[in-house]
Amino acid sequence: MNEVVSRWLEAVELAVVGKRSTLELIVAGLIADGHVLLDDLPGVAKTLTARSLAATAQFSFSRVQFTPDILPSDITGAMVLDMSTNQARFAPGPIFANLILADEINRAPAKAQSALLEAMQERQTTVDGVSHLLPRPFLVIATQNPVESEGTYPLPEAQIDRFIIRTTIGYPTADDEVELLARRMKRASDELPLAPVIDIAAFRSLQVLAEHVHVDPSLLEYIVALVQSTRLDRDVEVGSSPRGSLALLKLSRAIAVINGRDFVTPDDIRRIAVPGLAHRLVLSAEAWARRPDPDDIVSRCINQVPTPHWS
Repeated sequence: MNEVVSRWLEAVELAVVGKRSTLELIVAGLIADGHVLLDDLPGVAKTLTARSLAATAQFSFSRVQFTPDILPSDITGAMVLDMSTNQARFAPGPIFANLILADEINRAPAKAQSALLEAMQERQTTVDGVSHLLPRPFLVIATQNPVESEGTYPLPEAQIDRFIIRTTIGYPTADDEVELLARRMKRASDELPLAPVIDIAAFRSLQVLAEHVHVDPSLLEYIVALVQSTRLDRDVEVGSSPRGSLALLKLSRAIAVINGRDFVTPDDIRRIAVPGLAHRLVLSAEAWARRPDPDDIVSRCINQVPTPHWS
């Protein structure tokens, strides 16, 4: 299964150059059956990353461009009149796919975000009182622009907490950007066809395998200590909930699978603690005026909590 993940990552890297570490975090979130929030600037390959992950894994893919006038039915679908039978039938919306790209999610008003929230949490959507199950796997990669606030609706804490991980892609290094340009010249086209290297069955096997990765009891205590330390930090009004503890458990197991191990190490937990917990923190009123970085707060908690001895 480690070879399966490696093939998948290498295939995506044909399109997304020089971002192996970030891709591993995103894939870990997907293997953990969670949703991923990419909080980054325009033009750094957020959409390309999601599309490439879907194409190389044979996922059905749907992109929803969130705008201030989007309606819940634009996401979930609606009841329509079938003229051939003169009967009402359900017309599925773009949310009925394995991998959804929720582009600029913070531009959607509350009702549209609520429709997506039900799908993310329950893996179903309700239209006219009837629930419709979504395909499995059902995974969401959402994007938002952190520097543009005009015409946006900040995500409520309850919805942000539904994302198992939040990360950034960032600008490429100079060498990677040169390689990006060289590849574009070589193929003489903006389009980059990507062949599938795994299928849905293989991906589901990865998810099942992650559930069998061994976690030592001392590491469970370490996870809880990290999460509880976020609740006690001087700059935090509301720390991570137990959902954060569960996220660290699932993400650390997924990271172990990616690294070809059947057990979790303390370093696995430390690696995913910041992207797995920082977005769950609510700053205190006093700290908000100073605007500390939640990533720094979690890093401080990591340094303060003793790491279990490992031999």
